[in-house]
Amino acid sequence: MTEQTATLDWRDGTIPVSTRFDDPYFSLQGGLAETRHVFLDGNDLPARFGGDFRIAELGFGTGLNLLATMILWEASGRRGTVHFTSFEAYPMAEPDRARALAAFPEVAEPAAQLTAALAKGAGPVEITPGFTLQVMIGDAREHLPRWQGMADAWFLDGFSPAKNPELWGPDLMAAVGMHTASGGTAATYTAAGHVRRALADAGFAVERLAGYGRKRHMTIARKPA
Repeated sequence: MTEQTATLDWRDGTIPVSTRFDDPYFSLQGGLAETRHVFLDGNDLPARFGGDFRIAELGFGTGLNLLATMILWEASGRRGTVHFTSFEAYPMAEPDRARALAAFPEVAEPAAQLTAALAKGAGPVEITPGFTLQVMIGDAREHLPRWQGMADAWFLDGFSPAKNPELWGPDLMAAVGMHTASGGTAATYTAAGHVRRALADAGFAVERLAGYGRKRHMTIARKPA
């Protein structure tokens, strides 16, 4: 990855904080637990694994969402295949990603697989048999509308809408809707009203649910079948 890399500060020596957006990469109350609550439970996984399942994500960050997905998929018996596509404007340098993920010993083995896969390039690469990754480097507002793929589930995980509004605008949410399969879903930690309205305008049925940690609410959305 040779594009602009993420610039970081470190909170308590373990939590990466983007200096560009002044926002941490994962919850201070527990990043892995938040991923599971918001993105995995929010997209009804692992129940939907099977066949050729496609996940797309806005904001690759540390790769924690992908690793949690891999762990869940493997624990569910590796049902079907998973194709994971992530859009990331400012990829994290490998030493920084390793430092961040060291806070989660549970992901150590898949994190090593991820490192080996990313060393081959942005992808698509097979991390483990049946599970592939492609990282689309650059501005999602440019890349997503031109993307040829479709997603069955979206992880909308950009930095806070207040600090990174470009990744939550109505045009980008419309592109998310256009690249979501019938019956597909999206989940995000934010319950900001303008994000929920943009998802509704993009063709989703939108719900607000209990959030993780100190966040009172989160958002899930479903495209009609």
